[in-house]
Amino acid sequence: MKPNRPKKLLLAIAASLGLASVAACASRPPLPAVADVDLPRFMGPWYVIANIPTFIERDAWNAVESYELKPNGHIATTFTFNKGSATGPVRRYHPDGKVVPGTGNAVWGMQFVWPVRAEYRIFHLDQDYTRVIIARSARDYLWIMARTPAIPEQELQRLIALAGAAGYDTTRVQRVPQATPRAIAGGSGP
Repeated sequence: MKPNRPKKLLLAIAASLGLASVAACASRPPLPAVADVDLPRFMGPWYVIANIPTFIERDAWNAVESYELKPNGHIATTFTFNKGSATGPVRRYHPDGKVVPGTGNAVWGMQFVWPVRAEYRIFHLDQDYTRVIIARSARDYLWIMARTPAIPEQELQRLIALAGAAGYDTTRVQRVPQATPRAIAGGSGP
């Protein structure tokens, strides 16, 4: 029954994101989001520099999340990584993002499987749109991303400290190895 495995995996992801969010949000204050996001400027590739991973991201290398604004206002997303090593098998997921109205484009619902939309909150975004922190009110998962495959250590520590100040357990943050500047959409490297 391998053909059903991806569907079951996506359902498990969506369920775990949804349940964790409901349980944790009840006991914590809301997590702020940036005031306004210029969606066209935000689109394109983002390298995952560090994260508190979901179970599918554990042992991910070369993780890249790419966004494309669709004519209907949804955000076509491609999340690509190598599993287990820099040359491990390529994994690719295509969740659908939808901006939550009235949030300045900073809060999205990310749908891996219908009908569940997991919270995707742009918690921090540098003015030049080169570094971002994606967070969740549940403070369970976190993604620190950049337009380049590496950032200075001091900058990474600054971003981790911002997450910590918002209530994240920063001891859970893991670096995501970016071994090669491979093609953004998950193709082979140079």
